[in-house]
Amino acid sequence: MTREEKSQVIQDLTAQLAETPSIYLTDISGLNALDTSNLRRACFKANIKLMVVKNTLLAKAMEASDKDFGELPTVLKGNTSILLSETGNAPAKVIKDFRKKNEKPILKGAYVEESVYVGDENLDALVSIKSKEEVIADVIALLQSPAKNVVSALQSGGNKLSGILKTLSEK
Repeated sequence: MTREEKSQVIQDLTAQLAETPSIYLTDISGLNALDTSNLRRACFKANIKLMVVKNTLLAKAMEASDKDFGELPTVLKGNTSILLSETGNAPAKVIKDFRKKNEKPILKGAYVEESVYVGDENLDALVSIKSKEEVIADVIALLQSPAKNVVSALQSGGNKLSGILKTLSEK
């Protein structure tokens, strides 16, 4: 690769890092062609972009980015694959689901909504992170609950009152 090609790759990576809220770094070395193809297919279905990159180029792109990746550049050793997603927990779910049949991919680290996670032990925590849409749905459900209770109480009270009036009128 020439110097110009490397700088172009770094610029492209920097742009992708800047516009993506969820970035996962994994190790998929040792997967055969069929397993790698299945992982790519699972990522595509979940709207996740999977890329294999050189560690030095990714480190320079992280350095050039406006985001604070904290300790994440320290995990750039060995083979590194990047999973880019708009949803914070989607790559973690794909990794966990794929691991039911394989021991890889191994999570090296993740940058999710300005939080940095380093190490494979954080996979369960990342799976449990709710997406923005899920949090909004929970808030709406909580806000609707008291209103539903008031409406149902008023309706049941009206039914009781009409029942009492009907009984009194029959007497």
